[in-house]
Amino acid sequence: MKSTTLKTFFATAALVGVTASSACAADITMNLGFGAPEESLYGRFGKIFEAKAEEYTNGEIDVKLRCCNQISSEDEAFKAMQLGTVDGFFITSNNVSPHWSLMDVTVLPYIFQSAKHLEDVVDGEVGDFMKSALQKDTSVHLLSFGPALYRDFFNSVRPINTMADMDGLKIRVPKNEVMLATFEAFGANPVPLAWSETPTALQTGTVDGGDNGTTFIRDMKFYEFEKHLVVLEHFVAMAPLFASDNFMKKLSDEHREQIIRAATDAGIEMRKQEANKTAEVRQWLVDEGGMVMTTPDKAAFVEAGKKVQNEFAEKRGAEFQGLVAKIQAAAE
Repeated sequence: MKSTTLKTFFATAALVGVTASSACAADITMNLGFGAPEESLYGRFGKIFEAKAEEYTNGEIDVKLRCCNQISSEDEAFKAMQLGTVDGFFITSNNVSPHWSLMDVTVLPYIFQSAKHLEDVVDGEVGDFMKSALQKDTSVHLLSFGPALYRDFFNSVRPINTMADMDGLKIRVPKNEVMLATFEAFGANPVPLAWSETPTALQTGTVDGGDNGTTFIRDMKFYEFEKHLVVLEHFVAMAPLFASDNFMKKLSDEHREQIIRAATDAGIEMRKQEANKTAEVRQWLVDEGGMVMTTPDKAAFVEAGKKVQNEFAEKRGAEFQGLVAKIQAAAE
């Protein structure tokens, strides 16, 4: 074989090798962030989404999970997605409301009557409308509402058996108007704090307590310095998965459909996994975490919560009122 022929042969072989290698590598990387530990609810949800996204795209999209505020804090992530500097993030619904106030329909106290009621809402007409309207108004894509858990209340001062026991307690509340108004209606003294500041504020006693999804109380080890667990079931905590328009525009139509399908399927699977865990985790917090659990009569809390619902429905206008009415109708 002549020298020039050999050179051509090896050059062609090398090019084929590079092409094959490129085909095996992911074409696009999605950096997906969250503010909690890797083994938290967000981390578990993220792993399911990662596996499905990579399966559905045949590895052409590589999802990299970034826990613990590596790429943004939860309070800043929505704006970062609008700017296109973050690909995707899990953000608790109440932390979306300052950027898009209609999200507060899902934050209203006692708005959901059961797990099925919530699923009917987010999987139906209301959920579809919210995904479309959010993207239109903010450019951010809501890929999946994810699983939903009740937020349980906790504090370091005293057990709560009646609403009168809430009087004067300094309670960490996210920077959300509905949640602040709710705890004021309950008789507490709400203190708005970003999530990133919350663990330190609880541990140092800057605030007396707070509320989180039950598994988060365990995941964040709040039981180590919060003695009293209170089952109020006042808010539902969802773990929505969002993506930036900048990231979604990088995708082909086929990849975009696959990513949305992966998010939808991951949310359904995660919902099934979490469906029966709340009671189990509450018992763990008592038996292993050393917390003392009370289950007060919720009638007074529900009455106060309904007043908050009405207050915000009147204040937020016709579109908000219409969504509240549809959510209420879905329970019937």
